[in-house]
Amino acid sequence: MDTNLDTFLAQVAERAGYDGPPQAARAVQNVLEVLGAHLVGDDRTDLARLLPKQCRPLLTATEPANEPLTPESFVEAVTDRGGDDLAEAKRSVDAVLSTLTKVADDALLRRILTQLPPGHAGLFGCTDPG
Repeated sequence: MDTNLDTFLAQVAERAGYDGPPQAARAVQNVLEVLGAHLVGDDRTDLARLLPKQCRPLLTATEPANEPLTPESFVEAVTDRGGDDLAEAKRSVDAVLSTLTKVADDALLRRILTQLPPGHAGLFGCTDPG
């Protein structure tokens, strides 16, 4: 599936309550770069294939992280990357990750969540895989 960039950004903007695509694009960049550093292998590339082609490198070109992040540390990493305050970073994370749940099927989402420490499912707006 080749998701349209404008549609993807509009969905993120709507979920976050942003005024328009520039804010959404910035959120997408910050969140996907942090997420990409914490995913490996086929799960990362399978998710990237579902994104607009302009967003794929944000997820796949990021160097792997040295250690896993707690959900709180994930939001803090987005804060550091984007220079936003914590509340804005949380809003970006919630909007981008919940939009990803709409493009990924349940099996892929489960595989992604098993790569992340417990608690990340809440950032995606779902429950931890069991």
